[in-house]
Amino acid sequence: MDTGVEMDAETVAAARAGAGSEADPPGRTRAQPLAPEDRKAMIIDAVIPLLVEHGRGVTSRQIADAAGIAEGTIWRAFGDKETLVRAAVEKYLDPEPLRDALRAIDPALPIENKVRAIVYLLRERFRSVMSIMAVVGHERPPVPQERTEFAAIIATILAPEADDLNWPPERVAHILRLISFSSAFPALNDGIEFSVDDLARIALVGVAGRPFAIYTPTTAASAAQQGEPRCS
Repeated sequence: MDTGVEMDAETVAAARAGAGSEADPPGRTRAQPLAPEDRKAMIIDAVIPLLVEHGRGVTSRQIADAAGIAEGTIWRAFGDKETLVRAAVEKYLDPEPLRDALRAIDPALPIENKVRAIVYLLRERFRSVMSIMAVVGHERPPVPQERTEFAAIIATILAPEADDLNWPPERVAHILRLISFSSAFPALNDGIEFSVDDLARIALVGVAGRPFAIYTPTTAASAAQQGEPRCS
């Protein structure tokens, strides 16, 4: 005997409503689904620390677990893992958070405080770039005008001391960048690391505490007299 019961649409709707109310305790409302761009941003935020730890070998299962989603959601959002990795690297290397942090430095602070803050932020930026590049390779999205923009921001910070500096503030910005970059490069600092305070002191007073007139030899003979190495 056929015991199947054919339910009409109203009965089906009532049954589904009953199941939903049974699954959701009284007083609880279901979270609204994320908009596609918000979901992408959430997945990217979850994958960045995994990339730093595992590089391109990170699995979709690890990403899904970190983001609290199903693996299929990753592919629907990005299509493939490489697209997700590129998006995560682009966000990780976005220079705008660094610029915002630099802009937050008060130009009215003493110059030693400002130089220390600038060096700290620049070194942390270079360290983060090197850490991600070491595990995902040297592929990097283009960042137009990054150097000139950061130099302009630092020049504004140092503007109150412009008359006391040995170089224009924009050039000092590049000096601080060179110091910060070299101190963040692991191969150059193994066993001889400098602290942020050391770097700030180097930037402010150099190795002798005052500016010197630099003699530039014009001949090989005069170079030898000044102790300059000869170039062959």
